[in-house]
Amino acid sequence: MKVLVTGVKGQLGYDVMNELAKRGYEGVGVDVDEMDITDRAAVERVIGEVHPDKVVHCAAWTAVDAAEDNQEVCHKVNAEGTENIARICGKLDIPMVYISTDYVFDGQGTRPWEPDDPVVKPLNVYGQAKYDGEVAVEKYAPKHYIVRIAWVFGLNGKNFIKTMLNLGKTHDTLTVVDDQIGTPTYTYDLARLLVDMLEKEEYGKYHATNEGGYISWCDFAKEIFRQAGMDVKVLPVSSAEYPAKAKRPTNSRLEKKKLEEHGFTRLPDWKDALGRYLKEIQ
Repeated sequence: MKVLVTGVKGQLGYDVMNELAKRGYEGVGVDVDEMDITDRAAVERVIGEVHPDKVVHCAAWTAVDAAEDNQEVCHKVNAEGTENIARICGKLDIPMVYISTDYVFDGQGTRPWEPDDPVVKPLNVYGQAKYDGEVAVEKYAPKHYIVRIAWVFGLNGKNFIKTMLNLGKTHDTLTVVDDQIGTPTYTYDLARLLVDMLEKEEYGKYHATNEGGYISWCDFAKEIFRQAGMDVKVLPVSSAEYPAKAKRPTNSRLEKKKLEEHGFTRLPDWKDALGRYLKEIQ
């Protein structure tokens, strides 16, 4: 099996390539230099030349706050870029995986969001662009997986864990929001699931984050410092007290039982994932 992976320089694309290699599959990784996804002709040319059996589309504009001031660019990458890939995948009958986000939901209430919940109301530019990407995938690529993830961390690139560890070196007390609830996603674990999906044809929308219960960012920070052996006090603060340019959903609980219903294994406990990750980066 030959798989084209977009966004190969990012956290997830990097791990997908490694997982493909482990299983003896041929991964062809591209980033913006090799294939600008906003250029439809370039997308058609590269996918036509590579002639992959499957596509895993990880490339995205992920700077959530910056997206508020760069709406056009964010939409061009996350929505139009995804549409370009979906169109050619549909045309050539290539199954594709599209990575989406908890930010497609409005974050109201406390009920975990189901993959097939009909109501999505993104609160910010990034979430809207990712949702528009979902719509394009459903419209143009009949054989598709849409996999929504949240609170991502991996070896490549920036993430919350690295930020906390860096801040912990210079602060003995930190304030972290405690009213946004969800679960982290370790890209190493997610990559294994995505390659499992490539081996099956159980297409549709799925949610995939690590298990271990729903937590706040404040809870996550406390566990990061506990496992890292750092004496840093973490104080809770509300989202209102810690304003960000882009509004975040308070309820990012994602229901994942659909994975089991279609023969997939859920991701490991987030505390276990965090422990493995800290060993990797330290």
